[in-house]
Amino acid sequence: MKISDIRIRLVKKDDGKLKAVASITIDECFVVHDIKVIEGNEGPFISMPSRKTPDGEYKDIVHPINTETREMIRDAVLEAYKKAESEAVEA
Repeated sequence: MKISDIRIRLVKKDDGKLKAVASITIDECFVVHDIKVIEGNEGPFISMPSRKTPDGEYKDIVHPINTETREMIRDAVLEAYKKAESEAVEA
């Protein structure tokens, strides 16, 4: 599997924990939208797209099924986020 494109949309709200929303393209043929970059206590992390269930829980609607793939997506998205953030500061 190859992540062939990552698009980052920075969130402008200064007080919230949501910092960006990402879309990734896998193997130039499959897109996953609404991957959230959230500022946590130990730095930014990603949250996969989810939907609220009738009982109030949130369930991922798309997610990797193994740790290796999750880490690859996390690392790629966070790297793209940091690049977008630094470019925004320079602009």
